[in-house]
Amino acid sequence: MSFSSRVKEELSRQIPKGRHCQIAEIAAILGFAGKFEADGAGSVLRVYTESLPLARKYFVLMKEAFQASCAIAVRQNVYLHKSRIFVLALSDQEKIGKVLQAVKWRNEKNEDIRTRLLANRMLVQNSCCRRAFIRGAFLSAGSMSDPEKSYHFEFVCDSGEKAAQMQEIVNSFEMDAKIVMRKKNYVVYLKEGSQIVDMLNIMKAHVALMDLENVRILKEMRNSVNRQVNCETANIHKTVSAAVKQLEDIRYIQKAKGLGSLPDNLREAAQARLSYPQAPLKELGALLNPPVGKSGINHRLRKLSEIAAELREKGPA
Repeated sequence: MSFSSRVKEELSRQIPKGRHCQIAEIAAILGFAGKFEADGAGSVLRVYTESLPLARKYFVLMKEAFQASCAIAVRQNVYLHKSRIFVLALSDQEKIGKVLQAVKWRNEKNEDIRTRLLANRMLVQNSCCRRAFIRGAFLSAGSMSDPEKSYHFEFVCDSGEKAAQMQEIVNSFEMDAKIVMRKKNYVVYLKEGSQIVDMLNIMKAHVALMDLENVRILKEMRNSVNRQVNCETANIHKTVSAAVKQLEDIRYIQKAKGLGSLPDNLREAAQARLSYPQAPLKELGALLNPPVGKSGINHRLRKLSEIAAELREKGPA
């Protein structure tokens, strides 16, 4: 089971206690996956989904909020033969009227007041209702990547108006959701790992949140170790390269005019480097008599490099 599927499975068992929150979540599900269709003499309110957690959640919410029992049918996807589509249908006309009025698709006069938005703004005025709405939206049209690979959290909307409202609701919790076009759809997404953690908390997917935090901690530890190893490797490479250059310069001086031509302090430093080619500067300075610090031995080796450079410029005698 993917990480996204585990989140949806957890959310399907999260039933709001307040009826207003239940209605907000139902409104999100209907906004993404619901259809009000004519069927013979009457009309039917249907939800189409390939997600079993969503089908289960919607069935329970309708029971809790409206004491309405939806008929469930399972169909085979004509495009993906291995995929199932769950169809939850409510045909009781009295119950349909109550549901449509509650989610602001109809008014008390049974007039159509539905807009191009996902939901009427009155349904998401309260913070708790916005949380429930986001939960229903994620169950219906949301997904997230495996945090082991990358951080990505999204809702797929079929219109710009719906995407803008979804972005507004998400950003009301101090998020920074963006919108991008993907084929014919509008995708509202988050990329920051910390914000995705906050979104799981907003939806009350606390088990998934802890799993994601564990992954983030391990990734940060690995990245920290990798950075440290890379830094140490770079320092070792720099030290080795410098030592090789110092040996080349000293040997050039030795060949060109001999180390005996050097002042005592430089000759001692040159002989120490020849005797201990792999020693770091601090250890090399300690070998001198009297010992010198890292900056002192570094100064002498730089002076030797300058002498070698001057000799190279003059060329062989």
